[in-house]
Amino acid sequence: MYDERLTAPPSWWLLPVASGLSIALILLRFGAVPGLIGLVVGGVAGAVALSSYGSARIRVVQGSLVAGKAKLPLDALGAAEPLDAAAAVAWRSVKADPRAFMLLRSYVRTALRVEVTDPADPTPYLYLSTRDPEALAAAIAKAKG
Repeated sequence: MYDERLTAPPSWWLLPVASGLSIALILLRFGAVPGLIGLVVGGVAGAVALSSYGSARIRVVQGSLVAGKAKLPLDALGAAEPLDAAAAVAWRSVKADPRAFMLLRSYVRTALRVEVTDPADPTPYLYLSTRDPEALAAAIAKAKG
């Protein structure tokens, strides 16, 4: 079994604070109360958006690979190729296929590329941002038997 959550780095949590401050400054011209409401609403909205973005999970469970909203049976997957930082940049830019499924998080430098072997699926491969591509590849191989 493998389970990874692609949480946003701690420094990114300054963005909701900046969002709240920006909205507070905009609304401050209408008074202190609207400025305070803008601070709270802007901060909470930014935190919810960042939390949602950083809640993507990659799991290998019950014979399936679950990556974000995608769920594929392991028998529909081919070779898994761990990508270092340089190879990950290449596969999400110049080598990328527009038909590929990409669970991409810019703050995660490494990734795993998994071929899709199901002839009925037009997706050629999955590109999965992961902090430990070797462990994810091993979990897929182990689960496939």
